[in-house]
Amino acid sequence: MKTIRAAVCWFGVICSSAVFGLHAEDYPARPIRLVIPWPPGGITDVIARGLGATLSDSLAQQLIPDNRPGAAGTLGVAIAAKANPDGYTLLMTDVASNAITASLYSSLPYDPLKDLAPIALPARSPLVLVATPKLGVKSIQQLIEAAKARPGQLSVASSGAGSITHLTAERFMRDTGTSLLHVPYKGGAPATAALVAGEAAVYFSCISAAIPHVKAGRLTLLGITSAKRSPLYADTPTLGEVLPHFEMGCDTGFFAPGGTPKPIIDRLHAEVMKAVNQPRMKDVLSANSAEPAPWTPAEFEQHVAKEVRDWRAVVQSAGVKLD
Repeated sequence: MKTIRAAVCWFGVICSSAVFGLHAEDYPARPIRLVIPWPPGGITDVIARGLGATLSDSLAQQLIPDNRPGAAGTLGVAIAAKANPDGYTLLMTDVASNAITASLYSSLPYDPLKDLAPIALPARSPLVLVATPKLGVKSIQQLIEAAKARPGQLSVASSGAGSITHLTAERFMRDTGTSLLHVPYKGGAPATAALVAGEAAVYFSCISAAIPHVKAGRLTLLGITSAKRSPLYADTPTLGEVLPHFEMGCDTGFFAPGGTPKPIIDRLHAEVMKAVNQPRMKDVLSANSAEPAPWTPAEFEQHVAKEVRDWRAVVQSAGVKLD
């Protein structure tokens, strides 16, 4: 009887594998929902729509953008995390923001590490530290000196409490031993406008939003948060040149619900790696000073875990909580 039961079990496994293999080969057989947990027009939305359009061609199925903003991105992420793990609901979100919320909220309806399956990181775009010309500083070091001379008086804008722009400022204060006055705004656009108007002193901005104002002389570019200097702004130092290991940015990651079969993850990863080399997607990345990461899904998963650890330390040292 044991022999018979074992044979039946193995037969079931073989049949299941054969059926799944057929389904994997057929994937995708219908349009795919692409959840974007941020409003239209931001860098995550722009990258997601560019990638979605390119993948729609290569997969021969439409990727339909579905913007679901709210609750610092957690609303849309929860929708994707709870979706059926069959490859027909995918997620594009800012990796750092997703990592920050893991510590920022005492309770989330999903686990950022277990309930999401990393596929690829198609875009890594740095933040830039910009200042109002009214402040009169021209370098990172001058900003640090000014902040130490006037503790708690210089204001730092953010796109909202708990956002990456807020927590980056908190990390800057921690690493420099300075105290800035945090002024949250309802999004990146009003934060940038406040800086241009001189209502705020400094801001860690997504590069695409800040550079037009820098070129027009309305903002002063002090530093960039990438690991190395950008060839487009070779005279601008990285934050890491002054503050060791200070590296971060608007990493736009591509995810599936946790438990999505590996063949589907591997297929999507391969298609993303091809997509980032297509002219249309290259133009989108270049316009946002972004570069793809050549990581496997496993390497991307390790990066996500590291982001959660690193941002947890910042959240804890700043004492920030949203609930």
